[in-house]
Amino acid sequence: MRTWEQLAQTQPTITKMLTNSLTKDRLAHAYVFEGGRGTGKKEAALLLAQSFFCDYKQGVEPCHSCSECKRIDSGNHPDVHMIETDGASIKVDQIRLLKKEFSLRGVESKKKVYIVEESEKMTDAAANSLLKFLEEPEGEALAVLVTTQVQRLLKTIISRSQTLSFSPLPADLLIKKIVEQGIQEKDARVVSRMTSDLEEALQLCQDDWIAQARNKVIQLIDDLSLRPRYAFITLQEEWVPFFKEKKEVQTGIDLLMLWYRDVIRMQVEQTDQIVYIDQEDKLQDQALKLSQGKLGNNLQAVMDAKRRLDANTAPQLLMEQLLLRLQEG
Repeated sequence: MRTWEQLAQTQPTITKMLTNSLTKDRLAHAYVFEGGRGTGKKEAALLLAQSFFCDYKQGVEPCHSCSECKRIDSGNHPDVHMIETDGASIKVDQIRLLKKEFSLRGVESKKKVYIVEESEKMTDAAANSLLKFLEEPEGEALAVLVTTQVQRLLKTIISRSQTLSFSPLPADLLIKKIVEQGIQEKDARVVSRMTSDLEEALQLCQDDWIAQARNKVIQLIDDLSLRPRYAFITLQEEWVPFFKEKKEVQTGIDLLMLWYRDVIRMQVEQTDQIVYIDQEDKLQDQALKLSQGKLGNNLQAVMDAKRRLDANTAPQLLMEQLLLRLQEG
């Protein structure tokens, strides 16, 4: 549960714009919430939906305790529809089903809300189908398209929506807030590069998961550097059993990316920006041993693996192929 007051601490401009629109009853029929991962876009969309439906608001703040608010919080409201990726994309059939739902009267009122997560992953057919929907809004319908890559949305969709850009929480402030919760600075630095949202950062730190993940990555890096033949054994015995879910594998790949970026920072003497602050000796060693070309290739290999994971490549096969590329040259 998030309140407008809490959102204002990290997104003051957006909070002011949305609460003013709510106060004046002048919400746009469609919004694009764009910004980096963890900036609170989805939470803001759900908060907006609660303010849209709640009959017991204090000003614009939903009560968070009525049936409307609770069902939106739990994802069970019949007139609030969440559209998520089906595999690697959002397909036209999902949008058609949504349009069919919205052609009917609201189950409990005339109001309806739909929130499209990762809207940049809509197929062309789905995007064009949604565009027609946006051009002819029906009744009290509110649409929120959530995206981390606004440049991939159709320009015509953007032109028919109001775009709100969510700003990342400054890394130094986020690190400070995480450390205040009892998390070690070395772990706080890592998660601050993976999300700009304090709640998500603290979730990553729960049960020392991020600390363990960080250690697995360092172990794999050590093997690649010092014991290349053991890297695949480490992958099978340590990495695969630990990074089980797709999101966990994604985090592991992000941690690898942060490592190679740190090596590059060490080469160009930007040591104040290093994430793996307790590994400076190893980073310095790799900065001396690896050419800029090899580092660039390694970073590209990790980025390619991240894209292939998004395209639903089998995680174990993907990691085996990544290790082969990292061992080249």
